[in-house]
Amino acid sequence: MTAQTVPLVLLGLARAMGTTLQNYRLVIPEQFGRGYCSGFVFNEHIRLLIANYELYQDLPLANPDVDAVKKTIFFKFQHIFPDKKKHISIPQLHTHPSVLIGTSRINTDEVIAIHTNTAVINIEVDAAYLNHLFGAAQRSPLLQSLLNNTQPLLFEQIIYPALQTVVNSILSEPINPTFELFFFKIKTEELVCRLLMELEKRDEQPIYALNNSDIQAVYRVRKKILYTLGLPPLIGELAVDAGMSPTKLKRLFKQIFGDSIFSYYQNRRMQEAARLLREEKLSVSETGYRLGFTNLSHFSRVFEGYIGMKPKRYSRE
Repeated sequence: MTAQTVPLVLLGLARAMGTTLQNYRLVIPEQFGRGYCSGFVFNEHIRLLIANYELYQDLPLANPDVDAVKKTIFFKFQHIFPDKKKHISIPQLHTHPSVLIGTSRINTDEVIAIHTNTAVINIEVDAAYLNHLFGAAQRSPLLQSLLNNTQPLLFEQIIYPALQTVVNSILSEPINPTFELFFFKIKTEELVCRLLMELEKRDEQPIYALNNSDIQAVYRVRKKILYTLGLPPLIGELAVDAGMSPTKLKRLFKQIFGDSIFSYYQNRRMQEAARLLREEKLSVSETGYRLGFTNLSHFSRVFEGYIGMKPKRYSRE
């Protein structure tokens, strides 16, 4: 194993902890915490970092992999590891497995905070490399903007079953060390391809450049929606909370999440209904009333539209 096949930041983390890597894997020493971190540099265009650990304290670490000139697209998979801790308020909604996809202009920190609680898969791909792979004539405005990487952009994509299958193979499939680098390269490229295919389906245009303030505001709005699923979102109030006009809020929310505010709310509302029926064993009426429905027939129709079956039948299967 040579330095060229391992991210420099991972080698730096190992040195900071006074340990070494075994087969691309750093096991966190007991005196620092627990868990592991794996990293692969497949070539000059694409790299993968898998991190699932807890540290007793944050560890600031210079990031030697930052390239201020090179345009990079990053894919950050979050909430993909099984959560051993039970949270109280709708964790399945607020921590739903998803992927953040953005340009290097959003992700150019010179210092990485190695946080006490980290559970992510990070993929970084050279934008010029991806740009070379796809024909320009058939690209959507969104995909074109992302691959051009000339403005700050961020999108979030929910992890769907086919994508989850690939993620699971990366996290848990036993691999002979002889094939390890090759296997992870193929799986990483498949994840990138599937995600770009999903983004290609979105119809937003034009695509607007983002700044950190706008991103934080939109995510505050999303958080409020998730924690008040019993109340339909009021665009005017949410816009005031975000500090932007209703038009701008609706535009940026749909650009980031690929769905309108109300449709996003209704989808997550039905996911929570499904959880209450299956995991909390609530009755159909209790579930409907908890989520703000006064007409249970309407609740049943909406639930079937999103989940594919009536709530009573869903609760029995």
